[in-house]
Amino acid sequence: MIQALLKLPRHIKQTLMVLFDFFAIIACLFVAFFIRMGDFYYIFEIERLLWIIFSAPLLAVPIFFRFGLYHAVIRYVSFESIWSIIQAVTLYSMIWGLAAFMTTNWMVFPRSVILINWLLVLMIIVGSRLFSRWFFLKVNLGTSVLRTKYVLIYGAGSAGRQLSSALTQSKEYKPVAFVDDDIKMYHQYINGLEVYSKSDLKVLIKKKNISEVFLAIPSISRNRRNEIINYFDNYPLIVRSLPTLLDLAQGRVTVNDLMEIDIRDLLGREPVSPDQNLLEVNINQKVVMVTGAGGSIGSELCRQILILKPKKIILYEISEPSLYQIEQELRNLSIVDVEIFPIIGSISNKERLITICKMYSVQTIYHTAAYKHVPLVESNPSQGLLNNTIGTMIAAEAAIASNVEIFVLISTDKAVRPTSVMGASKRIAELILQAFSKQNHITRFTMVRFGNVLDSSGSVIPLFKKQIKDGGPITVTHEDVVRYFMTIPEAVELVIQAGALSKGGEVFLLDMGDPIRIYDLAKKMIQLSGLELLDENNPKGDIEIKYTGLRPGEKLYEELLVSDNYSYTENKLIMRAEEEMISWDILEPIIAEIKKATLSTDTEKTYKLLNELLPEFKLTTNDQKL
Repeated sequence: MIQALLKLPRHIKQTLMVLFDFFAIIACLFVAFFIRMGDFYYIFEIERLLWIIFSAPLLAVPIFFRFGLYHAVIRYVSFESIWSIIQAVTLYSMIWGLAAFMTTNWMVFPRSVILINWLLVLMIIVGSRLFSRWFFLKVNLGTSVLRTKYVLIYGAGSAGRQLSSALTQSKEYKPVAFVDDDIKMYHQYINGLEVYSKSDLKVLIKKKNISEVFLAIPSISRNRRNEIINYFDNYPLIVRSLPTLLDLAQGRVTVNDLMEIDIRDLLGREPVSPDQNLLEVNINQKVVMVTGAGGSIGSELCRQILILKPKKIILYEISEPSLYQIEQELRNLSIVDVEIFPIIGSISNKERLITICKMYSVQTIYHTAAYKHVPLVESNPSQGLLNNTIGTMIAAEAAIASNVEIFVLISTDKAVRPTSVMGASKRIAELILQAFSKQNHITRFTMVRFGNVLDSSGSVIPLFKKQIKDGGPITVTHEDVVRYFMTIPEAVELVIQAGALSKGGEVFLLDMGDPIRIYDLAKKMIQLSGLELLDENNPKGDIEIKYTGLRPGEKLYEELLVSDNYSYTENKLIMRAEEEMISWDILEPIIAEIKKATLSTDTEKTYKLLNELLPEFKLTTNDQKL
């Protein structure tokens, strides 16, 4: 029955509230006179008093409507709602008292009744709202008690207090305690919850049956956040975090704002802060083209470019679904007057690239189009080289022919001393652009080299998430494999700034901090999912980590520099590599041979040419590679 009442239309609920208040006001007046006079006979002896009593709701209800008492949702009554009730009841009592006193006299109408009536109506109206709020929430939450998760709030400051209040409306979460680093807060109570110290954590988790921790400290640094996250490593808890302090200040803190700890918090460094001036140099009020616009890097480039207010943005993409998706997203996001042109095309089509560049007078090209999955390119070396190497050369030649001002190549740390065809294809693409930069034309070429980006297609993060969701095991190629990681927005900001720093022919790279051991990453993700690692030390664990062995072309570790020679740029986290170049006269005939061998799918000759151009590339071929 209670659930049926909750599902009634809003206007019927309002009618029921009005009827309750109507009769409650009359009852309060009778009680007020009884308290003052000691019996009810006095009221019935004076007809004018009955008229004053029964007409009181006709005055009160419109005032209550005016103060919004019937527009508030009872289940979410707040202190602001109670203040509105106090104002409305006070105004009603004053007007009613004045009217009653004027229509009678002080001998017939005791003035103390006004005060008694005000107190009684206030108690009934406020009490009925608070009781209904408590009752409906209790009934509503009771239907899902088996699904309730007991949570610990880390941080007893203003954010924690707001969060605990917000959680009272939740069916899923029930806060049971606070933990705070401030010793002055220990054993204090906030919103009925006791504040504990971290030393109490082990006992507290068991005693309160806690399954999740909510971090309510949005203003702390990422390093401090990492320390807290690491502290919970030994506990089977899911760790979630509040949004930024700006969201808190704007009153947008709700249960739905709680997020699982982003794996970016585990990188062990603060995000790279971009230089706004560098971001705008090659984009603001310019015609910009992004190849591979629908990919992980390409699509984020498009989003950030749009914010920097180019004159036009050309989305060049061979995949129709990807192109459609990013075009629609940009049109929905567009808050500035930017022309968006979606173009279907291949980077291997030189004539089409030249036509597009000249038609739209392209000034800046960000070249992200590439095959990047190491095992797939390893199985299809001819296509990887045709797309990543020859395709980059064709796109660069089209840029030169169209007098494009700046051409930025997205490269990879796998290009350094490559052991895979994918890495080799990118390294040769770098050599081609470096050679082109020495020729006589207006186009400047630059390359940006970085490691893995989080949550890109094919990266380990979404793979591990899916494997955990499926119950495991998590597959790791080798227990000692390490990788550099950065966020997609960071990578894109680096790409944009590198173009602004370029004088032509440089390879830029980012100080990405320390590499992360993939095994540690997998273990951390298991722990932050509230599960335990299943291994020989913990046979009752939940998720196992299995080693599958390094795949063809994979390294245990990646590097960012071919040599140890580098210099810092205006941005201390962006470095300029000082690497040897190969002149186009020497490079051109080898590239022509590679193109010929790949077009004819002569894999053996392709590998021989790669070994010749890149002595460190020592892989041999097999008959199954195409």
